[in-house]
Amino acid sequence: MATTNNITRLLASRKVNFTVYELPPEKLGAVETASRLNVQPEIVFKTIVITQKKPGKPVLAVVSAPKEVDLKLVAKALKVKKVYLPTQAEAEALTGLQAGGISPLALTSKGFLVLLDTSAEAFEEVHISGGQRGLNIRLPVKDLVKLTRARVAQISN
Repeated sequence: MATTNNITRLLASRKVNFTVYELPPEKLGAVETASRLNVQPEIVFKTIVITQKKPGKPVLAVVSAPKEVDLKLVAKALKVKKVYLPTQAEAEALTGLQAGGISPLALTSKGFLVLLDTSAEAFEEVHISGGQRGLNIRLPVKDLVKLTRARVAQISN
């Protein structure tokens, strides 16, 4: 598996300090990823695709491994009545990425709104997917927010 892809090239070109970790190229949950990387699960963040009733791009909700995205909190952050959790197949079709490899950094130029859970602010660096199964990236939270133009909001419980 290549440890260089569009995300690592983007991070390098923006002079972001990051570390790449290779894992088996199978779908791993964020808690399993934390276990295999031997890091606390709270610093491994997963990307959940959320859709809205009105047309437009889905939202990428980025939450800590042990937490669950709260659809009511996401709707509140978006100032809409209701949001939906698509199926895995729908999420893959919407993003063009495989589940387990969906990354907000891979979709920066695709117009997706990124919501980052406030729990990320407790850490200097977090782990996120590298845009493909088996690739994980640790980077500073401030750079994740800047590159994805993420809105930070409480979206998990």
